[in-house]
Amino acid sequence: MPKKRILFLCTGNVCRSPMAEYLLRDRLGRDSGWDVESAGLSTCNGMPASGAAIIALRELNIDMKAHLSRPVSRELVDSASLIVVMTASHLTQLRAMYPLVVEKSFLLKSFTPNGRGGDVEDPIGASVEVYCGIRDEIEEALPELISFVKSLESE
Repeated sequence: MPKKRILFLCTGNVCRSPMAEYLLRDRLGRDSGWDVESAGLSTCNGMPASGAAIIALRELNIDMKAHLSRPVSRELVDSASLIVVMTASHLTQLRAMYPLVVEKSFLLKSFTPNGRGGDVEDPIGASVEVYCGIRDEIEEALPELISFVKSLESE
């Protein structure tokens, strides 16, 4: 059976979405049956992850130095079982570009306790401390996101 795919999206694919990708991949484990990927809605290929993002994940023993940005594409969107974005504007932009993704696209913070929603703000250019706060915001949503992912495994 082919693996299911989760796609995280943000603007540049150098801060938030790769942090979410690497955090979720770490939490799910190697044998989860899921591929976890990320891309950007307004980026180009080959930009390295933000140094502060790398440091924020290194504090959790997660190495994302190999990450390189890539733009979202029809192929990535079509192959994704689930698409998770960082802001409401990302959700609007994604759904305008690819209208058929409505049922499989979600705001990351909709998976936080009580589903309170909201945006994961862009930390580009901020301090490592700000990136650690963003990392923690992403982590807060992971337990519910993982529960949701597991509910999709039978589909």
